[in-house]
Amino acid sequence: MMKIKTILMGFLILVQVSSFGKGKQSGEKRAFNGAKGEVKLITLDPGHFHAALVQKKMYDQVNPVVLVYSPEGSDVNEHLKKIEGYNGRKDGPTSWKEVVYRGSDYFEKMLSEKKGNVVVLAGNNRIKTDYIKNSVEAGLNVLADKPMVISPENFPQLEASFRIAAQKGVVLFDIMTERHEITTMVQKELSGNLELFGTLLPGTPEKPGVEILSVHYFYKSVSGSPLVRPAWFFDVNQQGEGIVDVATHLVDLVQWICFPNVILHKSDIAMLQGKHWPTPLTLEEFKAVTQVDHFPAYLSTVVKDGKLQEYANGSMLYRIKGVHAKVTAEWRYKAPEGAGDTHYALLRGTKATLEIRQGEAEKYLPTLYVRANQGTNLTAFAAELKNAVVKNSTHKGLTLENVDQQSWKVVIPDSYKVGHEAHFSQVTEEYLGYLQTGKLPAWEVPNMIVKYYTTTEALKLARKNK
Repeated sequence: MMKIKTILMGFLILVQVSSFGKGKQSGEKRAFNGAKGEVKLITLDPGHFHAALVQKKMYDQVNPVVLVYSPEGSDVNEHLKKIEGYNGRKDGPTSWKEVVYRGSDYFEKMLSEKKGNVVVLAGNNRIKTDYIKNSVEAGLNVLADKPMVISPENFPQLEASFRIAAQKGVVLFDIMTERHEITTMVQKELSGNLELFGTLLPGTPEKPGVEILSVHYFYKSVSGSPLVRPAWFFDVNQQGEGIVDVATHLVDLVQWICFPNVILHKSDIAMLQGKHWPTPLTLEEFKAVTQVDHFPAYLSTVVKDGKLQEYANGSMLYRIKGVHAKVTAEWRYKAPEGAGDTHYALLRGTKATLEIRQGEAEKYLPTLYVRANQGTNLTAFAAELKNAVVKNSTHKGLTLENVDQQSWKVVIPDSYKVGHEAHFSQVTEEYLGYLQTGKLPAWEVPNMIVKYYTTTEALKLARKNK
């Protein structure tokens, strides 16, 4: 009986795989209508764990058979191991069926076969911009992990990709998970309340209207297991410096929070300052993260006194539509006990400041504070704050905790705190909705272009100042 069941299961999988590329050519312009299994994923050259996180849950609209095209190597093996882990977990197992092609011609093979209709990109960033352009030229939709581009030289190619995507009628979108973090969502909501926050102050270079700092760690766990990063992750020519990598999220938040639904232009950006600096890593630390016991030859120029000088840190100061914004991305080896990646964000308004802190005092959990400006009628402000947070917020169940005479902490129920890994599914579901409508909101494409213009201009300036 068990043997018959196994044979039958194998037959069903074979039928699914053989029919996967049939029907209407995936590169043709077509409308998605939300039908079960109509979205057919292609995972191209997965080299970052974010590719797997897109598949941490199942979606009715997405076919369970996923095509993977990749060169031979540990990157694809680690990716498949994570998918197997999701399929085999006890709590809510997935049922993905990975059909894998390995070979040096993997990219050409994918483009010629076009068996799917959505390319998922998360891996080596050196060639990601090429992957994007060639994929949309082939009429394939693209869901790309950040960053889409890591150098000023390749920025025009990304701009061209968006033009081609529009011509081909396909949806090109990047994975902005931080928009789905509940503390950030509440901060955005309150910043739009004129009675409470007022208007965003333009600030000065010394005291910007917006400040965002993100601290990340090389050594970490993902989906319950220690993360193994590929050695190339530490090559800024392949991964990109922090100022064009993690900073992408931060620049996106400046735009998304401070200028909601506003179409931005490159002329709205004035880059004032760009800096970058290294995080030193010993060979022992490098080995713990990569499981590689030596520094590869391509890193030899940045190894000094036995330590890898990893240019993962970057800071930029710029004006966006007249508002001074400071964005900083930092990387360290390992987080303190009980901590993980942390986020800090400060918005200065004419009536109040909105500040997200995630330090030891907050038990390393993102926490939003609201502080009334000096000279404010505190009785009236407290009443307005209660109305905005407790009574009228779109996020129900929020409460307030008084910190001092001028400050309050916004208490957010745990049910909203789904965690960073779950945000990938939320972005994917958002993207599936865009596929059905056949387009992004009017501001998304121009603002993605402005976002990557901002990060690459910051890198350009940092290089000059090195």
